[in-house]
Amino acid sequence: MAGFKQFNIKKFGYLNLAADSMPSTADHGQYVKVLYVKTGGQVTVDFKDYVLEHDSVFFINEGQFFKLNESCTGTMLYYNRDFYCVEMHDKEVACDGILFRNVYEIPVVWLNSDASAMMQSVFAEIKLEIEIGDSSVEEMLRLLLKQIIIRSTRIWKQEHHIAGEDARAEVEFLRTFSKMVDVHYSRCHTVAEYADMLNITPKALNKRITRYSSATPNEIIKNRIMLEAKRLLAHTPLSVKEVGYKLGYDDPNYFVRLFTSQSGISPLSFRQQYQLLPA
Repeated sequence: MAGFKQFNIKKFGYLNLAADSMPSTADHGQYVKVLYVKTGGQVTVDFKDYVLEHDSVFFINEGQFFKLNESCTGTMLYYNRDFYCVEMHDKEVACDGILFRNVYEIPVVWLNSDASAMMQSVFAEIKLEIEIGDSSVEEMLRLLLKQIIIRSTRIWKQEHHIAGEDARAEVEFLRTFSKMVDVHYSRCHTVAEYADMLNITPKALNKRITRYSSATPNEIIKNRIMLEAKRLLAHTPLSVKEVGYKLGYDDPNYFVRLFTSQSGISPLSFRQQYQLLPA
């Protein structure tokens, strides 16, 4: 079952997950996606596999590679940024850098039975609103989407033991750093550059980030660069040299060495492995 609404340039839809109707990057890559997937499925996001031991909600931006195996059951919501822009509403929902552009690089929220039942209820309301289709449906869909985002952000913070003013302040700092890396990764490659933007020392930046992250600032920066390199290698016809230039590396040999050391495989071998483009 599927449903879709378009309000001028604003688009919103849902799709029930089934073996014969799995969504794909090719069909839905231009949309932001919220996936509710039941236990037992396997979801791949940006070349990382997640085997689900709990009901889960995934938050996937436009352009992110994703794949679901045939055992997945659940529902996918998809919408464009004209319908709902996370950055514009971030003060309301405080999810940018947590659910989207996550510094932990984990685009998933694990659900217990109560949280899963609550999510199923909201998804069911969304389906009903699309079927009703009256003059207030656009605003109702937006409110229900915000409810999913706000509740998921709360669950994520609980899962990561974020409580108290000090902890919340540190998470806000993580969000700020995460968004900075996402904006500047192609031209700023060092911890010192981000420390300058934040008006702190590299040592202080490292201390604050590692307080709530298992990755150091340098690892987060390199991981974001490598993620974009993999996306470009898998989904564009750019040569390895051109990918390096696009990511701010003028020396193609240095870029190849960096990619190989970070990924354990050369750029060309990575492209051949995914077989999305001829090598």
